[in-house]
Amino acid sequence: MERRVVKVGLLGLGTVGSGVVKMLRTKQEELAQKCGYEIEIQRILVRDLDKKRGVDVERSLLTRDVRDILDDPEVQIVIEVMGGESGTRDIVLESLLSGKHVITANKDLVALHGAQLHNAADSKNVELLYEAAVAGAIPIVRVLKQSFAADQVREVMGIVNGTTNFILSKMTQENASYEDALREAQALGYAEADPHADVSGLDAARKMAILASISMRQAVPLADVQLQGIEGVTQEDIAEAKALGLVIKLIGRARREGDAIEVSVSPMRLPDSHPLAQVNDCFNAVYVYADALGEAMLYGRGAGEMPTASAVVGDLLAVLRGRKFAAQQQVEWIGRLA
Repeated sequence: MERRVVKVGLLGLGTVGSGVVKMLRTKQEELAQKCGYEIEIQRILVRDLDKKRGVDVERSLLTRDVRDILDDPEVQIVIEVMGGESGTRDIVLESLLSGKHVITANKDLVALHGAQLHNAADSKNVELLYEAAVAGAIPIVRVLKQSFAADQVREVMGIVNGTTNFILSKMTQENASYEDALREAQALGYAEADPHADVSGLDAARKMAILASISMRQAVPLADVQLQGIEGVTQEDIAEAKALGLVIKLIGRARREGDAIEVSVSPMRLPDSHPLAQVNDCFNAVYVYADALGEAMLYGRGAGEMPTASAVVGDLLAVLRGRKFAAQQQVEWIGRLA
């Protein structure tokens, strides 16, 4: 049977975008066998046409004009990996309202505008998926949406920021100062030149707002997340915790108490026997407690080119296998017969 071609518009060709292109190239036949479609990148939105990138692409694929993607009726799926918030929201919103499925790795976008974007997607019966926006390649979003659909989640807690976990791991295991650990994280590329979003806990708070909204089945605004970062954690705090058999981790936590939902991000002392206390370096882990299941934990790399690209491509397969995409193809097929 001849496979149909599905054309994708890619917004952004930075670290994650390059990883997506690599995966679609190297796994082309394998992906086609899994979903029944040949996946073809139609256009890629970039800021600089001449910039040297981590992957070689034909110049004819590149564009600086987002209209080349939004106005192209052949583009059925938009993958957004360029970041940003307000301007990106407008592009994603227009994509959804024009009947295009959207996959995004943008935690800021989902945390701040998730409800609006979901409403737009529902109104056009298209998918909005964002596994890569939280904890990289760890499939926590899909697990909470699907595997826990019949269960009642009581609590979600986890390490969802690799930068701060790297810093605290260095402080705990090597007795490094906060300043030295941060400099090493920056040198290794784990932390930005301006690390505020990570060390203040804001990055983790955005992710926890998303996880809380999914797990508690109720929209949780970012403003409702209680927030404390790791800037004030000292080597003295680490030593004191060690003496008590405890480990300090930046923990995001969402829990239901009666009808109330509490969401927070803050440094916490965990018993060194707790599963999350054993998560070190830049790894992430999310611990879930639910009525029927009891306790479960997902662990893996929370960032990086290929882990994050893997989550994006996983969402792409989910779209192509999904009922909404199938229904869209059936409508188009009937339209051609009419």
